[in-house]
Amino acid sequence: MLLNYLKIAFRNFRKQKLFSGLNVLGLGIGMAAVWLMVLYVVDELSYDRFHEKSERIYRIAHSAGWDGGSFRVAVTSAPFAPAIRNDYPEVEKTVRINAEGGGLVTAGEKKIEANDIYFTDPSVFDVFTFPFLYGDKKTALNQPQQIVLTRTLAEKLFGDASRALGQTVFFSNHFPNKVSGVIADVPANSHLNFSALRSLPTNYTAGWQQFELYTYLLLKEGTDAGKFEKKLQGFFPKYLKDKLGDIKYSMELQPLTSIHLHSHYDYEIGPNGNINTIYVFSVIAALILIIACINYVNLYTAHSLKRIREVGVRKAVGSRRSQLVGQFLTESLVMTVLAGLAGFVLVVVALPFFNQLAEKSLTIEYRNTAVSACIAASFVMLIGLISGFYPAALFSGYRPVIALKGQTGNQAGNMGFRKSLVVFQFAATVVMIACAGIVYRQMHYVNHKDLGFNKEQVLIFHIDKDEVRTRVKALKEQLMQNPHIAGAAASSNPLGTNSIGSGGMFIEKENGEMPTFTQVIQKYAVDHDYLKTMQIGLVQGRNFYANSRADMTGSVLVNESFVKKQGWKTALGKKVRFFSGNEGQTREARVIGVVHDFHTYSLQHKIEPLALIMPEPADQDNIYVRVNPGNTREALAAIEGIYKTFDPEARLDFHFLDESFARQYRAEERQGNVLLTFAVLAVVIACLGLFGLAAFTAESRTKEIGVRKVLGASVQSVVLLLSKDFIVLVLAAIVIGTPVAVYAMQEWLKNFEYRETLAWWVFASAGLLAIIIALATVSFHALKTALQNPVDSLRSE
Repeated sequence: MLLNYLKIAFRNFRKQKLFSGLNVLGLGIGMAAVWLMVLYVVDELSYDRFHEKSERIYRIAHSAGWDGGSFRVAVTSAPFAPAIRNDYPEVEKTVRINAEGGGLVTAGEKKIEANDIYFTDPSVFDVFTFPFLYGDKKTALNQPQQIVLTRTLAEKLFGDASRALGQTVFFSNHFPNKVSGVIADVPANSHLNFSALRSLPTNYTAGWQQFELYTYLLLKEGTDAGKFEKKLQGFFPKYLKDKLGDIKYSMELQPLTSIHLHSHYDYEIGPNGNINTIYVFSVIAALILIIACINYVNLYTAHSLKRIREVGVRKAVGSRRSQLVGQFLTESLVMTVLAGLAGFVLVVVALPFFNQLAEKSLTIEYRNTAVSACIAASFVMLIGLISGFYPAALFSGYRPVIALKGQTGNQAGNMGFRKSLVVFQFAATVVMIACAGIVYRQMHYVNHKDLGFNKEQVLIFHIDKDEVRTRVKALKEQLMQNPHIAGAAASSNPLGTNSIGSGGMFIEKENGEMPTFTQVIQKYAVDHDYLKTMQIGLVQGRNFYANSRADMTGSVLVNESFVKKQGWKTALGKKVRFFSGNEGQTREARVIGVVHDFHTYSLQHKIEPLALIMPEPADQDNIYVRVNPGNTREALAAIEGIYKTFDPEARLDFHFLDESFARQYRAEERQGNVLLTFAVLAVVIACLGLFGLAAFTAESRTKEIGVRKVLGASVQSVVLLLSKDFIVLVLAAIVIGTPVAVYAMQEWLKNFEYRETLAWWVFASAGLLAIIIALATVSFHALKTALQNPVDSLRSE
């Protein structure tokens, strides 16, 4: 029996090549889309799970709020880890990580710019799983000035990773580090991405309010993390209350495996994903598959109308309904198997492009190939059964007398069901088109919004050597002598990296009183040329004076948000006191000027109160250069040539400021690109479904069209007759899909403090595009039927 079913199925496929091909293609595209998205989602969910003790590793994050201010950061200060380890017996190990260990690495004649190097405690290898290729993890970082390289960095420096052990590498300040180990490269699915680890200085410490380290805990087996987190709330009154005051403070225990998707604190160690993105992409993949299954139903139903007499004959000679259902389900399963094979081929072909689009390194290989194959086969079989059930039930239910005449009987209910499927298809398509349009518009907005300074034609490079930092004044003077350069300035941090830094600051109140508690304020060291080079305006007061020791030690500039937050009527002359050094010393300064608000972070972040101070020589490690338009290449060559007179061995790594800010939106751009790609797939598949329904309608109304033409109907009226019903369906889809798209985009835009409005014309354009696509799709069958000879139409029965 089964063999007979298969013979009939392949015979029908050969007879209906076009419809069979469309079915296989549409369902294959849907399966490929789901496959790609499953690979993406599984990769996102796998972050940090390769660590053997991942279920017991947690990171400390904390937040606080008070009248007029707050902070929510993933970094802590150096004393946190030893205090927690000493006070709480539930903690087995602690690890501190400082991400500022990178720079220019020199080994013999090799020089590598490696900014992804961390300082850390020796316990890092007891907590995390980083397999050693060479060296002993027990002693790898237990001495000062030791470094553990990853295989890739070791090969870059020494050619062969096995030769690295015991060698000495130097950083830009000639600080020697002995290579004490080589580990395997860190997997891509890790929120910690580094090329080397350096030992923290012995007995490293700093003030309680110098939040610059990431603190990880390894809890003892059997520890209830929830109860321990509640117990940690006693940490604040014991260690921090006398320093931060009576504020609403909270400490969070973040599971290691949840950081990538669920942690969105300030000062994350690297860019994280977002669980909402996983949900959205999963829904999109499911919609694509549902649309593909709907296509299958409509196309299969349309081309199976010609088999009604076959059903009548089979019933007349004694076939049971269950046998007919078996026949149609077999055909459906064969079709989905072919679609599955087509989907596999599409995945293999599309995966490199998808990886480039999503910035991933996904492969179709998995740890257990047999299990993966079984899951894929089961999935294909399930899709085949679900997609084939409706056509099987529909065609096996015809009465033999009606079927033998080739009539469909009263199909109003079935036609309504198929129309509702098309409405669903196009509603989902409208949602995806509109969302892709809003994402594109927001990306254009953030890349072109006025940031409070002129980011165009500004490049930044880092000064590695300490001795060059002491000669920044001479460096800038030589740069300014070049006609291609319009300005030069120095600062402590590069903009566009979301890492300006902040610290506790005592701020004089309006009544002249100096409080006993600090506020967390963004603090940024810039020289006297910074405002001019960046084209940042002053609201009141003056800029820093060049070579002024008084300004160096006792003056500060603040932004408009700083003044507004403090409620000052007059900012000039107000005093602030902030921490300076690692021993808790403070220094006092007076406000000499107020600058216009400008964005130090990306537009996902609100402009915060900012204090600008003059940098010490050691902090002047980032140079901003504004080059004249049209002379970029000449300016780069001039800058590099001038800098080599100060550091002949230097290898400058230029970053244009506008590109640095654009990188902050890379995750959103990836989401938009993936969304646009899947929107196009949805449109293609929906068109295939509409093609099927149009064919079904034209087939079932052939005789009616013949009668109308005999009575004088024109081709245009026939085309309009067949098209108007589909336009009504698309209009209904627009009405349903638009509110969904509006809600989805309102939620997505909440990720940005500064965002574009939801313009009505974007949604109107999405609807108009859907109508145009529907008309173009339906017109093929409408014209074909309208141009048919009415004599042939009247013989259709």
